[in-house]
Amino acid sequence: MKIAILFFLIGAIAGGYAMRVYDEQHGGFNPRPAAARVADSLSEKLRQWRLSPEEVKADLARTGQIVRANAVVAESRMSDARIAAVVKAKFLIDRDLSARDIAVQAAGGRVTLSGTVSSPDLVARAVALALDTEGVRTVEARLTAAPRP
Repeated sequence: MKIAILFFLIGAIAGGYAMRVYDEQHGGFNPRPAAARVADSLSEKLRQWRLSPEEVKADLARTGQIVRANAVVAESRMSDARIAAVVKAKFLIDRDLSARDIAVQAAGGRVTLSGTVSSPDLVARAVALALDTEGVRTVEARLTAAPRP
């Protein structure tokens, strides 16, 4: 039994060393460049869709809602239920947005968001994520920006 444990430990040490050498030779896995590309892409979309914090605050003060149209409409239409599910899933994945606090309704490519987020920046983020969904033509955000207690 002691010999088996000894061989197991030697194998684990050799395997760990081999992985380290492999990572050094092949650069290893670094998720930061991919994350930076996603952040840059979202930043560009926020700019294109006029979703800067100042623009969001101005729209909320003027009309109480955010309405934006997506210039690129997919040829194939997704069902309304699927659009709503995809948008809701994006909110679940985003660590700053609370999917429980945002209701999503979809009808004919038009998405309506209602609920509460903690800042105008998050209103913009929610609109951008919805607009960046296949089949979405317009997004109307009836979101209230209020700090969480």
